[in-house]
Amino acid sequence: MAARKGCLIGAGVALVVGIGLIAAVVFGFSKVLDAADKTMVDPSVYEAVQVGRPEAEVRGKLPSGETFLKSALKEGGPAQPEGTQCSWFMSSADSKVGEETVFRFCYRNGTLAEKVQYRMQ
Repeated sequence: MAARKGCLIGAGVALVVGIGLIAAVVFGFSKVLDAADKTMVDPSVYEAVQVGRPEAEVRGKLPSGETFLKSALKEGGPAQPEGTQCSWFMSSADSKVGEETVFRFCYRNGTLAEKVQYRMQ
């Protein structure tokens, strides 16, 4: 009887741990998809945006870009122009992991001052 009770407790613990692991994987996967949704820009959108356009107009064509990936996208790019505030995005056209193209849009005084495309290092 005691052996049977021990097996049931062990099975119950294993079940709870397994459910916890599955929940963690699902949560992590949803965070990655959410980040991708907020940082991916189609190259045609990048090409269509023109320097000198109003900041609100340009931002209206872009996702928020506010994710945990932002700091990683900043690294390895050209120096940010002085007096600008920039947003970084990944190209939605990249097909290989580790070969991401970054689009950077920098604003000054309410207009798009610069847009730059570079490979993430």
